[in-house]
Amino acid sequence: MNKVVIVSAQRTPVGKFRGRLSNYSAVELGTAALKSAINKIQLDPKDIENVIFGNVVQAGTGQNAARQIAVNAGLPYETPGMTVNEVCGSGLKSIILGKQLIQLGEANVVAVGGIESMTNTPDLILKKGDAPVKSFMHDGLTDVFHNMAMGLTAEAIATKYEVTREEQDTFALNSHLKSDKATKAGKFNEEIVPLEDVNGETITSDELIRPESTIEDLATLKTIFKEDGTVTAGNASALSDGGSALILMSESYAKEHGYTILATVGQHAEIGCDPLYMGYAPFYAVESLLNKTGKTIQDIDLVEMTEAFSAQSIPVKKNLNIPDEKFNIYGGAIALGHPLGSTGSRLVTTLAHALKQEDKQTGIATACIGGGLGIALMIEKGVGL
Repeated sequence: MNKVVIVSAQRTPVGKFRGRLSNYSAVELGTAALKSAINKIQLDPKDIENVIFGNVVQAGTGQNAARQIAVNAGLPYETPGMTVNEVCGSGLKSIILGKQLIQLGEANVVAVGGIESMTNTPDLILKKGDAPVKSFMHDGLTDVFHNMAMGLTAEAIATKYEVTREEQDTFALNSHLKSDKATKAGKFNEEIVPLEDVNGETITSDELIRPESTIEDLATLKTIFKEDGTVTAGNASALSDGGSALILMSESYAKEHGYTILATVGQHAEIGCDPLYMGYAPFYAVESLLNKTGKTIQDIDLVEMTEAFSAQSIPVKKNLNIPDEKFNIYGGAIALGHPLGSTGSRLVTTLAHALKQEDKQTGIATACIGGGLGIALMIEKGVGL
């Protein structure tokens, strides 16, 4: 099979709900990211043979968001596009599908990514006479099997794995501090596409990072989902807006046409679990991926995992034995935000750049998925695997 490489990986800043990026639709965020990914390597848009983007809350985005992004980014009308929805794994799934197209010889160049504007998601009236419901809650953040908010699944994990409120708040604070440090050190500069915000000002960094937070401040926040629970707005990821895009190529095509290879895309794993404990699914996905590749966690230099909640991130990290210096080294979704369809491809974007910047070799991106799924993908810096 053809070896698959990443030659460009770009993302927008992540904007908070009804914040600085509220003037952009999900499609516009994806278009900005894809245009930047194309321009970064001076790629002729007509050389892209397929476009695959993840998008979770598709109500109101119009027909086939990936197709819209392709056309709006300057690709020929002849280029096909497909929108995928695997909830919070959508962005990662787009990369896996693009990888498989290239491996099978169906294409040499595929654009992949993910989008979400939670700000601009509409309300739904499910039946005539019903009160409106938020589409991002109904289609994105509610477990259909137990009819409960994702936050209650986090509470279930906190109970099962005995994760305390203090542990969750400490984890959240560390995420913010890592993201703030990374931002100030310019670690995101190579991946972020500057945009003009709702006020006409340029936004070049993620909007949700709160370095001024303290443990004392976090301890004052009320629990959201359960009166005697532990999950708060401070130790959970926030509603947010963002887009990310990557250009995948066959290794032979990239070399033949002189493109610099940022990373090589390796094997992946997807696995299901009890939906009540969906946040723990990355444990099973990473375990499956390691077994599949014959590697151990000691062989992995960096892990990027969706921090949907501190409550689920802590036991996954602990039980996989991932040391602090390898885990979300630039912070995670608790600090950066979690635009559902974009986060998976944002993880790989950040991971690919981090491997290069930190001179590390092998990384895994992994995410929990509502409904009880886990997904994980291995990549290596430059030409590897």
